[in-house]
Amino acid sequence: MRTAQITRKTAETDISVEINLDGTGRYENATGIGFFDHMLDQLARHGLIDMTVSCAGDLHIDDHHSVEDVGIALGQALTQAIGDKRGIRRYGECHLPMDDALVRAALDLSGRPYLVWDVEMPTAKIGTFDTELVREFFQALATHGGITLHVTALAGINSHHIAEAAFKAVARALRDALETDSRKDDAIPSTKGSL
Repeated sequence: MRTAQITRKTAETDISVEINLDGTGRYENATGIGFFDHMLDQLARHGLIDMTVSCAGDLHIDDHHSVEDVGIALGQALTQAIGDKRGIRRYGECHLPMDDALVRAALDLSGRPYLVWDVEMPTAKIGTFDTELVREFFQALATHGGITLHVTALAGINSHHIAEAAFKAVARALRDALETDSRKDDAIPSTKGSL
């Protein structure tokens, strides 16, 4: 079973994350940030990752610490659940259309964290949610999940649609990268012999 449980407690947040990479996309996400919960739901559903996230954060300050720390904990859980990466496809990509928005995500579960973020949001907020936090989440996820991640918005005029398309595109790319390669299910997907 490719599962993991992570807890992270700081002076700013108290987080619990459980994931199952071989799930059906079931989710129970409660961070106290409605829009962010909606995005985590998309990540689980479209990545077919069973996910439970609980976060009690210092929301009286703002949403930043909660969003970033959830990204950190999810990245750590992903790393733990994947293990030595034997048999995975490793790479994934998706062009995700959502109404006016079109977002491309491409990733490599390389163990070498790197984020290329070419996404502009037309507004500073989606409701009360700071749109700059979308990038902060993916930076934390990529860094702590050991992911080389490229996300590019190719079209879009609505910030909600662009953000949601980004989460869904990354979810679909992750789903592909995490799938078992039936032709090489016993091998590490690298000429180096390790990732």
